[in-house]
Amino acid sequence: MNKPILVVMAAGMGSRYGGLKQIDPVTDKGEIILDFSLYDAMIAGFSKVVFVIKEENEEAFRELMDGRAGKHMELCYAFQKLDDLPPGYQVPEGRVKPWGTAHAVYSARKYVDQPFAVINADDYYGPGAFGTLYDFLENVKDGDPAAGGRYHYAMVGYRLANTMTENGGVARGVCQVTEKGELSGVHERLQIQWRDGGAVCAADPGEPGDAGDGWLYLDPESTVSMNLWGFTPSILDAMEAGFPAFLDRALADNPLKGEYFLPGVVESLINDDKADVRVLRSQDRWFGVTYREDKPGVMAALQAMKDQGLYPDQLWK
Repeated sequence: MNKPILVVMAAGMGSRYGGLKQIDPVTDKGEIILDFSLYDAMIAGFSKVVFVIKEENEEAFRELMDGRAGKHMELCYAFQKLDDLPPGYQVPEGRVKPWGTAHAVYSARKYVDQPFAVINADDYYGPGAFGTLYDFLENVKDGDPAAGGRYHYAMVGYRLANTMTENGGVARGVCQVTEKGELSGVHERLQIQWRDGGAVCAADPGEPGDAGDGWLYLDPESTVSMNLWGFTPSILDAMEAGFPAFLDRALADNPLKGEYFLPGVVESLINDDKADVRVLRSQDRWFGVTYREDKPGVMAALQAMKDQGLYPDQLWK
């Protein structure tokens, strides 16, 4: 059986250490949202975590993590560097923005030799999601490409209604799911918000909005991606193979801000019939601090789960 690894995309954390929403305590014990994700992952069976961070934030990040989850799990630190590029490519003058989520995951390649999960550092996913994904990763095995076999991946999808906030619009990847329960595409929707008891989003340019004034109705039961993925190491080879083509486009069209996105790599593999992605639907409620006004509700929800015995009063002892 496989020994799944957890990869945490955290390169956006710590650029203003002590002030970012991701490391703002959400409990009276000083715990942050990431503490809950790591605890849920540990209970599900994950024992090794790879944090993808900026190299200049290593000391501060270790100070935050080593004395907490680090007492119970193996922690590794990978650096997302602008100059981690294929031979023959250089960082454009003036570029400071990281190369995107696919590049972040690729940055962890030194530490990943088993099937692995990928999460955002600043989202609460829920214990059920980690348990379901761990079970998948523990048993997954890619087909043989030479014999026409596919890579086998997974994505945990959430009910749209469980990922929205009352305090403004959010961006979500709305998933197209086949009758076999496999992902066929992800449509990035912007400004999703509640209106008159229903969910609406900004219509794409040229798309007829059925909610008026450039807005489109969405089914609150739609499955959306919150960047909780399960992969075999084969995805790293696919990222490496596709990176030069991305760079050629980005350096020509948007050298300072072009990003190599994880969903784009996955979609390309699906479209080329090289991979299938099982959608594991979670009924957990997502929590995150998209807006400052979200924090009191997140704090109350997490404390309520502690009061119900779903979490210990102090996660790490």
